[in-house]
Amino acid sequence: MVVKQLRPRVGHIQFINCFPLFYGLIEKKFLLEVDLIKGNPSDLDRMLKDNLLDLAPIPSIAYARNYRDYVIMPEISISCDGDVKSIYLFSKVPIEELGRKKVALTNISATSQALLRIIMAKKYGAAPEYFSSAPELGAMLLEADAALLIGDDALRAKYKQDPRLYIYDLGLEWKHMTGLPMVFSVWAIRRDFARRRMDQVRLIKDTFVECMNYSLEHIEDVAEKAAQWETFPAEYLVEYFASLRFDFDQRKQEGLMRYYQEACGMGLIQEVPPLDIVEV
Repeated sequence: MVVKQLRPRVGHIQFINCFPLFYGLIEKKFLLEVDLIKGNPSDLDRMLKDNLLDLAPIPSIAYARNYRDYVIMPEISISCDGDVKSIYLFSKVPIEELGRKKVALTNISATSQALLRIIMAKKYGAAPEYFSSAPELGAMLLEADAALLIGDDALRAKYKQDPRLYIYDLGLEWKHMTGLPMVFSVWAIRRDFARRRMDQVRLIKDTFVECMNYSLEHIEDVAEKAAQWETFPAEYLVEYFASLRFDFDQRKQEGLMRYYQEACGMGLIQEVPPLDIVEV
């Protein structure tokens, strides 16, 4: 009896920053080859950990906390080298004055939560009172003096920019602090899946890289499509996509290791993990 292989269960972040990959997958008609399962970063992290996914883009800090179960897909990440334009701290006062004031943290990304803690402690010598919150800026600022938003929530809030607020881009803050890129998500693959299905891992990696390159070459079309149901114009997204980095070169890896070292030093992760990048 011939046993048919199940299609790989692939996670997809339901944020605009992953839309270039999704657009490429549609254009290259690769979605028929995988089961694409959408969610926010925290959801995908949980599903990968619970073996409900075979591979997924997960918050960088989630890899550090479960690295023994995962390997990293090469050549692809969600990163920045300066402005990221979708991870912002919105503050009622200058960041230097946050001190021990209250800061609300979006509850959908552990990587950005830890990044803000690192920047506040190491760059500004501050230890605000942090609490986790649903990502709604108005409600967050009713209870806090500053609020961290990521992804589409941050994009929309920045576009509607309240002139009363100070706004800080965490990608740029990290760059000023370290001189390095910041890696927000890696594509993690369950080790057992990589061992059993390396041929499919290779195909997915090659296709992802091809699709991303295709989308970046047609970025105006991608932005036009992504903006169809948004309140902001395609031009806003062209500028946003141009600030993102989707590769995972040596400098990105250095930036990620620095992030892990800082996080470990503050007790946000138990140890600095090795970057186990699968060879395909």
